[in-house]
Amino acid sequence: MNFVVSNKPLSVFSFSSLTDIVLLLVIFFLLTSQFVIQTGVKVKLPGSQTNEQSEPTQLIVTATSAGAIYVGSEQIGIDRLTEKLNEVTTNTGRSNLIIRADRTVQIQLVIDIIDAAKSVGIGKFTIETEKEH
Repeated sequence: MNFVVSNKPLSVFSFSSLTDIVLLLVIFFLLTSQFVIQTGVKVKLPGSQTNEQSEPTQLIVTATSAGAIYVGSEQIGIDRLTEKLNEVTTNTGRSNLIIRADRTVQIQLVIDIIDAAKSVGIGKFTIETEKEH
């Protein structure tokens, strides 16, 4: 057996192994990233120094600075909030409510939202905030 040994450097670089690594990294980051469910309602959330990540849920109630209330992306009145929350909890089976209230919303409106949620059996509430820098 005669092996040919060459001391010439490789003149062609194979990109196939580099492409495989990049593709694996892209798949890894896509699978490990968390997708947070956001409603289409824009509000300025209050700030907090100890902001924690909330669990994804379909029970999101948003209160805007104008006093409008949204369940998901559907605008409803405070008088229909109990009925709508009852409908959503029976359809989804979830009992964690995320309250997204604008920082200028009156505290009474947030209390009314919590009262409506308690009346349909929701016992866990999360008030969503933004992390202050």
